[in-house]
Amino acid sequence: MITADLRGKAALVTGGASGIGLATVELLLLAGAKVAMNHLADDRRARTEIERFQTHGYQVTAAPGDVSRPGEAETMVTRAIDQLGGLDILVNNAGTPGTTAPIDFGDLDAMTEAFWQTILSTNLIGPFRCSHAAAPALRKSRGAIVNTASVAGLGRPGSSIAYGASKAGLVNLTRSLAVALAPEVRVNAVAPGLVDSPWTEAWPAERKQSYVDSAMMKRLCTPADIAEAILFLAVGGAMITGHTLPVDGGLI
Repeated sequence: MITADLRGKAALVTGGASGIGLATVELLLLAGAKVAMNHLADDRRARTEIERFQTHGYQVTAAPGDVSRPGEAETMVTRAIDQLGGLDILVNNAGTPGTTAPIDFGDLDAMTEAFWQTILSTNLIGPFRCSHAAAPALRKSRGAIVNTASVAGLGRPGSSIAYGASKAGLVNLTRSLAVALAPEVRVNAVAPGLVDSPWTEAWPAERKQSYVDSAMMKRLCTPADIAEAILFLAVGGAMITGHTLPVDGGLI
């Protein structure tokens, strides 16, 4: 496990109540950071996880809010920064596939206006909203942003056409934000492969096995695998900015 000394540092992780987000929150806390865990207001998992961390003495606070909603996302970020007393790391992890099972690319009728709006507002505009709101605090601390993209944004099949397009947009946004916020703030992204998480629990077993067969490491990614890469990009690699790091087990 990658470790770092983040005592005195503050981080905000969006979509932090489960999966990659939760693993990232845990890794940052273990490193000594104060962490604001963003989650949807009605997500009961967040309260359970926050209480678990607090019981063990970690400095974690709730940051409820929906990043897909303009105004609500920015308010959440501002409140989290106030609670933390500043911000060093922003992890834009909140996202949605908009579906519990992959949608065949040939099913264009499933790509409704409402579906597109949900995907883009959460996966692409949401990270921009949060980054925009956090920019002054991150400039002050000379901090870092890490976005959770996907190999679907790099040309690999994803859960839908809309999902892949949103993540490709996020890869581009990562580069653009790196230009916009340089040299004070580094901005990078991770591009996970298929992750064994609540998102993919209902996916067909044959699709998961196909991924395993195509990966050099011969297994699915875990949330902890992605969290380690996020930590590296957040606190290491002082000259790495504007890049997207695939974390996919070596897809062939």
